[in-house]
Amino acid sequence: MEKEQKGVIVAVCRSDNKGERKKNVGEALLVKEHGIENDAHAGDWHRQVSLLALESIEKMRAKGLDVNPGDFAENLTTENIALVSLPVGTRLKVDGGASLEVTQIGKECHNRCAIYYQAGDCVMPKEGIFVRVLQGGSIKVGDTITTVTNG
Repeated sequence: MEKEQKGVIVAVCRSDNKGERKKNVGEALLVKEHGIENDAHAGDWHRQVSLLALESIEKMRAKGLDVNPGDFAENLTTENIALVSLPVGTRLKVDGGASLEVTQIGKECHNRCAIYYQAGDCVMPKEGIFVRVLQGGSIKVGDTITTVTNG
């Protein structure tokens, strides 16, 4: 049985358009089988919500970049949970009652983003994960996010 992981939401981000940095709005509504309400990436597909660990952002800061949560176009920034170690199919629970399922680890970057050109690297393609919303609910900075163990 996998060991339960527990982390915290440090940013809840959204944007009006795809291809732009997201802004930390502090709290949002997760809509079942859709994503974050009023976010450009929400919709009826497998990448409804994106997550990136604060630890990944700190790697980019260590390379001299001035980057913050949302700058990699992620919806949720987490801390103290090893996102990239979560297999596809892992379920996550959030304090507000929302339930998420990991659908993809990383993504292919078709276009080099501004971050890539600034740093020569970007963490989102390798360390970001994507989930779909199984059960909607509110989500806010400070909420606990926990892996749901099977067994």
